[in-house]
Amino acid sequence: MMIVAISILILLQTKDSYLNLSGKPMLGKGAAAPEFTLPDLNGNSVSLSDYRGKAVLLNIWATWCPPCVSEMPSMEKLYQNMKEEDFDILAVSIDESGADDVVSFMKKYKLNFTVLTDPQGSLNDKYQTTGIPESYIIDKNGRIVEKIIGPRDWAAPEIVRIFQELARTK
Repeated sequence: MMIVAISILILLQTKDSYLNLSGKPMLGKGAAAPEFTLPDLNGNSVSLSDYRGKAVLLNIWATWCPPCVSEMPSMEKLYQNMKEEDFDILAVSIDESGADDVVSFMKKYKLNFTVLTDPQGSLNDKYQTTGIPESYIIDKNGRIVEKIIGPRDWAAPEIVRIFQELARTK
């Protein structure tokens, strides 16, 4: 039984896991963040490449997701703390209703960072998400530094420090 458990752990940790049935290479640290273009809450097209030269927190979430809602205030604190740096947040809502519910959500929680809408969930395949919230820390060159599954306290000093270092690197 122990050998089976260890074998499963090894398979899950390999870059091209046998459990990855998509045939695509696993998206991980150091990989180029897949390009996308989605509408913001005003209907303007926004692309990830528009943020090249900035550290980016890409967060995939929904208004109906309690863990997503719980991390939003800390994302706002991070945004306010870092808005003078080469840093930005792209929070991508997968709400099927599109911008309407998201606009009222942003007002209710007094959130000011950039929100994009993806009601068809096009990023789910590109970013190989398994649920929400899922976040990617992306460096100034558009490379993935870390993938984070589940909610976080984005205003925690150690996380702020990571983004400060990324924002200040050349």
